[in-house]
Amino acid sequence: MMKTEVYKLSAKLWIYQGGSPWHFVSIQKKDADIIKKEYIWPKRGFGSIPVNVVVGKTSWKTSIFPDKKGEYLLPIKKEVRINEGLRAGDKLKILIELIN
Repeated sequence: MMKTEVYKLSAKLWIYQGGSPWHFVSIQKKDADIIKKEYIWPKRGFGSIPVNVVVGKTSWKTSIFPDKKGEYLLPIKKEVRINEGLRAGDKLKILIELIN
């Protein structure tokens, strides 16, 4: 079984300026490039990669999605924002583990 890397990142929480209030953090290009090289399993819809995420004391499974700038977007669901007292503009410390 292959050992999966855990990535420690810091990123600012922001709100998608569209029809619904989705909150994301952007995984910067330098970190996104490392993740792209590490992830060897087939990507899912929209090039997404399944991940385990930890923010504060909250952990959950989700996917990260590539964007046009070569970064990945990590959605931060409402339940996590409420549990951790997070608002747009907050800088988050995030642990991400790739799932095969």
